[in-house]
Amino acid sequence: MYVYDQYDQHIIEDRVRQFRDQIRRYLAGELTDAELLPLRLQNGLYIQRYAPMLRIAVPYGLLSSTQIRKLADITRRYDKGYAHISTRTNVQLNWPELEDVPDILAELATVQMHAIQTSGNCIRNTTTDQFAGVAKDELVDPRPWCEIIRQWSTFHPEFAFLPRKFKIAVNGAASDRAAIEVHDIGLEAVNNEAGELGFRVSVGGGLGRTPIVGSFINEFLPWQHLLTYLDAILRVYNRYGRRDNKFKARIKILVKALTPEVFAERVEAEWSYLKDGANTLTEAEVERVSKFFVDPEYKSLEDQIAVLAQLDAEHPGFARWRERNVVAHKKPGYAAVTLSLKSTGVAPGDVTDKQLETIADLADRYSFGEVRNSHEQNMILADVEQSRLFELWHELRELGVATPNIGLLTDIICCPGGDFCSLANAKSIPIAEAIQRRFDDMDYLFDIGDIDLNISGCMNACGHHHVGHIGILGVDKKGAEFYQVSLGGSSGRNASLGQILGPSFAQDVMPDVIEKVIGVYVERRTEDEQFLDTFRRIGIDPFKERVYAANH
Repeated sequence: MYVYDQYDQHIIEDRVRQFRDQIRRYLAGELTDAELLPLRLQNGLYIQRYAPMLRIAVPYGLLSSTQIRKLADITRRYDKGYAHISTRTNVQLNWPELEDVPDILAELATVQMHAIQTSGNCIRNTTTDQFAGVAKDELVDPRPWCEIIRQWSTFHPEFAFLPRKFKIAVNGAASDRAAIEVHDIGLEAVNNEAGELGFRVSVGGGLGRTPIVGSFINEFLPWQHLLTYLDAILRVYNRYGRRDNKFKARIKILVKALTPEVFAERVEAEWSYLKDGANTLTEAEVERVSKFFVDPEYKSLEDQIAVLAQLDAEHPGFARWRERNVVAHKKPGYAAVTLSLKSTGVAPGDVTDKQLETIADLADRYSFGEVRNSHEQNMILADVEQSRLFELWHELRELGVATPNIGLLTDIICCPGGDFCSLANAKSIPIAEAIQRRFDDMDYLFDIGDIDLNISGCMNACGHHHVGHIGILGVDKKGAEFYQVSLGGSSGRNASLGQILGPSFAQDVMPDVIEKVIGVYVERRTEDEQFLDTFRRIGIDPFKERVYAANH
């Protein structure tokens, strides 16, 4: 992973000193709430329903064991003993005291962490595949390109006050696990006919109040021109993006208004001034960054096919866990393991200080001291020897993060909702728990198979409900909390937005609604057909008829 140099360290320490003085002046009455607002947002600090919320940057989801231990210590001393993994792979603290935030940031700086550009109208944390660098279907490791983008975008003076927040994702694999088509900019690594590396560029994707799937405006951008082309996109957006209405200020609105074709023409025109300029990437620069992402010292191993099959036969629980939580690795004899932060009764994505400390220890013993966060709000040990999977499984069970539900119905993406967020119309966490409790039969979950269920407490869509196979949106109806259901969304390749099922539902019937939806799928599916495929084949009407049958 990237390691700071003296210049990097000085930047974040200087930012901490600045913010400490800004908070001092605010508490002394020398700054108003309005004056503090842009200052705190530039340092990842929100004011939520009951307390401040601090969003800590985790670039492209990568953490060292040292950083995880520091997060554990901070959550114990400055919060309520737990942290939350966000859908941008960042870490959020929900209960810090305002006067403690500068101290928290100072401690983060000691382990090369910060909260810079995790909020505000700027380029946010660049995200990627949680299996970057180890995936068997990978064309290129996207992490060096994410780091290049991070260094280009951090403190970029021209893009510090954009019309609205801006999100970039990079995918380097055959499967799109980075959801690039629902980002402001999505980058997919591709090779041209000559075998040269470049990027397929999507713009104008995003969820929230106006969900839109992005449009590909460049089928092959040579890697040397990555930053100059990103500059051109951001300049067009910065110039023409709306600033009179924050609900219409995202780049997706501009791309839709102009049409992708016209937007692409304006980008090309702007790029003509930048192409081959100072930001053109060189092999030396890419090599400088790539050196931070070389393979660890893998052993020469063989795949443990027979041994693992025998363990599967003897231990059905291990077999289930291995089927859902363990994925193939590019190196023989290794595997990547997902730690499920979705056990029933725990808010999806929450992890305690004690769990963090143990995860750090496990990372050191099993996975070269590194952990990844996923946008599905889980954590990953990416480099586990197959011969040690059985012992790791036992340790993860003790820790409460071995639920074999990755990719299943109870692996719910869920925003903090009305329990924390001042913007939410309704609570999200109780809905997630009620559904998890209803579907607590693991045999039935495995029979249902792969399905994404995403929950958001408001139209800002922090829970990505628009792209869930089943999406749930909290809405306000005359002061009461209700929930709207959508079906058929997908964040993968050829992304799609869910279709609204119909009128919203009261909280207490939500498990019944989901059970009816699943019932239609189970009855109507063909052999080995997954939920999304069944929905696309039969359409929404059979689901609507079943769910609303009692109302007719």
